[in-house]
Amino acid sequence: MDNNETAQKSRSEPSIQSINRAVKILQCFEDNSQLTLTEICTLVGLHKSTAYGIVTTLKNNGFIEKDEETGVYRLGIGLYKLASHVNIDLRTICIPLVHELCSVTGETVNLVIPDENHIIYIEKCESKHSMRISTTIGTRLPMYCTAVGKAIMAFHRDPDIVSQILDQTQLAAVTRNTLTSKDAILAELEATRKRGYALDREELEYGLVCIAAPILNAVGAPIAAISCSGPLQRMDEENISRISQEVTKYALKISSKIPY
Repeated sequence: MDNNETAQKSRSEPSIQSINRAVKILQCFEDNSQLTLTEICTLVGLHKSTAYGIVTTLKNNGFIEKDEETGVYRLGIGLYKLASHVNIDLRTICIPLVHELCSVTGETVNLVIPDENHIIYIEKCESKHSMRISTTIGTRLPMYCTAVGKAIMAFHRDPDIVSQILDQTQLAAVTRNTLTSKDAILAELEATRKRGYALDREELEYGLVCIAAPILNAVGAPIAAISCSGPLQRMDEENISRISQEVTKYALKISSKIPY
């Protein structure tokens, strides 16, 4: 294609200036965790009143949030929610490995995706044991009291988003083991990062132990999580150690299959 053809094609494709400007403003946060309005104006070369209108619109739709005390802006949870639904046929990639992991561990395996401060079950394979954990596809649960939710939060690249997730969650005690303090949950997320997997020891339901690991995309962001769940009677320390190795191994397998 010569230069004339390229120019003609460029002119024939519609381009909306305000949307282009909004995209450029969002792209400012690729290398900056937070920015003032003045800094945004400098980076995108816009007049302050123009930038303010676009930033406010993005904020009202959840794509940018503002710290009212300091006046700085950062990316909002709306983008995180959209990113979790990137058009990847995750279930097609995961189903064979979900069933394989269930066979290897002998316990129920679940696949979840994040949805704001919750997770949603999108695939499962139940254990063949007569005593087993039964889950339902489509169930939506809070992140803070589930192993899969903690795995996603622990490996999130932006601590501000994790803090916002917890701030927007009613940290209620589901059982006497549920962590209901933000500081306690953040400490548990740090421990999760260090060991490579998350644990739920009867935090969501009495008699239930769950081990989970994040599924990461090509840039290392958690887009899903996979878990093994079993009754307390079978999930002793030896079994937890064995299953955690398998869960993390299969999470890595799935992550390696996620396209960029």
